[in-house]
Amino acid sequence: MNKTTWRRAALAGAGALALGACATSTPYAPAEGSGYGFTDQKIENDRYRITFRGNSSTQRDTVETYLLYRAAELTLQNGFDYFVVVEDDTEETTNYTGTSSLGLTGYGPGFYNYYGYGRAFPYYGFGYPWGPGFGDFDLRERNRYTAIAYIVMGNGQKPQDTLTAYDAQEVVNNLGPVIRTAEQG
Repeated sequence: MNKTTWRRAALAGAGALALGACATSTPYAPAEGSGYGFTDQKIENDRYRITFRGNSSTQRDTVETYLLYRAAELTLQNGFDYFVVVEDDTEETTNYTGTSSLGLTGYGPGFYNYYGYGRAFPYYGFGYPWGPGFGDFDLRERNRYTAIAYIVMGNGQKPQDTLTAYDAQEVVNNLGPVIRTAEQG
């Protein structure tokens, strides 16, 4: 194996390992080293800010379901019966990565992209390389979702006139079967 072929093989292997690290969706777990998972911040005794951040293999609806489940779980852990979502949002982050047939990889503003050297318009990523010796090029879009909610917890019956009020035990019972934890793989 000559030096160039070995280098291409090594770069391809490294790329495969990097992609393999994110090949499964984010499990329901606290966000720790990777930053993916849930976090909660107590604002007052009955108010929390909850966030669930998913990796690029985690669908938007999964992120939002896990956030709702965490709100219900947190409500029950604090001795309350229901919660009201006061404010919520789901943010999308899009990144572009590229790989050439020569083993070159890229992320962010291009080395050589659609509009020539160093110009990243219209995308912040690689486009179609121009010039000799660049070979084929593969551009991939990766989306990550982060759901955020502010909740207020309460006891007794949930307010019937509030559409964003949830019975915490019902949420846990109904969503529990679709929650995938890290232990479940």
